[in-house]
Amino acid sequence: LAVGWGSGMDAAWAPSPGVCELVQRIMDCTGRRLSSIPGNLRGDTEELFLDDNTIRVLGNASLLLYPQLWHLSLSRNRLELIEPGAFLSSQGLEVLSLADNLLFTNYSLTAAALSALPALRTLDLAGNQLREDMVSVLVSNLSSLESLSVARNVIMRLDSSIFTNLTQLLELNLEKNYIFEIDNAFEGLQRLQTLNIAYNYLPCLVGFGLTQLRVLNVSNNIIEWFLTLESDDLFELEVLDLSHNRLLFFPVLPRQSKLHSLLLQDNRMSFYQRLPNGTSLANVTVQFLIIDGNSTNITTVRLWDELCHSNLSSLRLLDMSQNQVWGLPDDFLAQMPSLTHLKLNQNCLEAFHLSEEDPLAMLTELDLSQNQLVELGVKVGVGDILPNLQLFNLSTNRLQALPPGIFTCTRKITTLDLSRNRVHLCPQPGGAESIPCVDIRGVETLSHLSLAGCGLQGMVGRPFQGTSLLHLDLSDNRQLLSGDPGWLQDLVLTLQVLSLRNTSLSSTALDLSVLSSLVRLDLSGNSLAALPGSLSALRLRSLDLRDNCLRALPPHLAQVQLGRSLRELYLSRNPYNCCTLGWWDALQRAEGLRVPDGEEVTCRHGSRVLSPGALPQPVLHSCRWQTADVALLYLVLALPTCLTLLVAFVVVFLMLKEKLLKMVKTQCGVSGSY
Repeated sequence: LAVGWGSGMDAAWAPSPGVCELVQRIMDCTGRRLSSIPGNLRGDTEELFLDDNTIRVLGNASLLLYPQLWHLSLSRNRLELIEPGAFLSSQGLEVLSLADNLLFTNYSLTAAALSALPALRTLDLAGNQLREDMVSVLVSNLSSLESLSVARNVIMRLDSSIFTNLTQLLELNLEKNYIFEIDNAFEGLQRLQTLNIAYNYLPCLVGFGLTQLRVLNVSNNIIEWFLTLESDDLFELEVLDLSHNRLLFFPVLPRQSKLHSLLLQDNRMSFYQRLPNGTSLANVTVQFLIIDGNSTNITTVRLWDELCHSNLSSLRLLDMSQNQVWGLPDDFLAQMPSLTHLKLNQNCLEAFHLSEEDPLAMLTELDLSQNQLVELGVKVGVGDILPNLQLFNLSTNRLQALPPGIFTCTRKITTLDLSRNRVHLCPQPGGAESIPCVDIRGVETLSHLSLAGCGLQGMVGRPFQGTSLLHLDLSDNRQLLSGDPGWLQDLVLTLQVLSLRNTSLSSTALDLSVLSSLVRLDLSGNSLAALPGSLSALRLRSLDLRDNCLRALPPHLAQVQLGRSLRELYLSRNPYNCCTLGWWDALQRAEGLRVPDGEEVTCRHGSRVLSPGALPQPVLHSCRWQTADVALLYLVLALPTCLTLLVAFVVVFLMLKEKLLKMVKTQCGVSGSY
């Protein structure tokens, strides 16, 4: 059976059929247009990769020549049938990948072939259009399996009959099916540690009781409730991913577990212990009606009691971003003394309070961005609250200030993002410290600071005194440079990255030459008509000049210090003159310099917008006239006029010669012969 790769050009670069690569005892025949397993490979081959071929049938004699095979991959073929005796000579096969084939067509015969593999540990059946009954038949005699993937099939319902004999299974992947119901499907899998049911259609998980499970991924379903079986047993669960669901409440977790990562991103979750109008719901209960066959049970849950009883002492990562949380229950964070990463971004928080009762001593990252915060409350002076905090993201809120002395408690903070808040830096103009402001002076550990879009106006004084900033983002502050740039003096020795994007910079007078350590500068989105001269002495490695009013760059840019150090230069969306592109040609010849947006750079010639690398001949001809020497041009234009006047003068002189001489003689009274 021969199957072509398509026409001409594809076949030109396609691997030659039948030619496999050998590395030690590993044979790689991927993408060789094979319609059957080659019979001319080494007999001691241990691993054989036949992915991306066109094999339809694995016959009884296909593997007879390779008795030492322990790893076989046939992914992305057209496999419809594995004959029952295909693996009789490969009793040592441990890893088998059959993903993305057509095994649904003859699954019962394929199951008979698989049952002859007593040592099989890993089996991949993903993407074979298998239903649950087909999966049950295929794996029914594979008691040695430790890892099974049936992802990307058409499984809809799981019950206790499907995985009955898989007593050694450690890992099960069921993602991207159509599962909407699970009925005691995993109870017999006593060794199961990792379960992936992501991207299905599960509406809820009630009565979760897999105590031996370590990792559970049920993200991207439609789950509204997650309720753990009421038990005092120790759950081995370490990672629980419930992100991208429709959770209405915080999940009811095991009372005893080893949970260290809880992912709840993108749900509809909120806390209703206390409503915004002050009403308390702490004693409100929720009743669940559970129908199992002919029996009906009603389970009553007091959510706040269950929340308090859950042991979260080992939790290190809590991601509750993209929910509807407007406030946290009392002592909620106090249950998590080991927490290192807390993400509450994209919620509805208007206030966030930290106290000594919620010390969060281990917290290194706190993300409160994209909320509606107007108040950040911290009791300073009673003890350490965030002693290990390194990253603090408060961007896109409604803050005007931070509590005074907040950074005295955060002795390790390195990154602070205050962008898109209406904050001001201390000191204020005229020394008016009473005006709400953010004081970062003396925070020696702070290295990354973002103040983009904060409405900063002409900073005065020394707001960065005592800091060691490496990265400073001041973009989208249109009146930032209206005052004295003296605030730069405390950044001279340390600052490496500076963004002044969209700050209405139009003058080249701003002196940045003092920033001797600067390696990356963003001046995009301004009104620069020329490159600031103060940049020529810097050793920048990256410079962004996009979206300005530049008509040309200095012709000798590549020869000065700036040009020699630059490795990355962004130039697009400027009105360059097509007739003054000498600088562009010089940049193209510069070694080590890259213009990532070079294909987007254009120039203007009259009303035309052109690419500087492909100017039409008429434009080049026109530019030669425009760029010619002005004196020479004037000389060429004046020469014909001068010659015309000279000829006219000579003609007139010759015509009037006799009359002029007579007139002269008459006037002078001198006689003479003619």
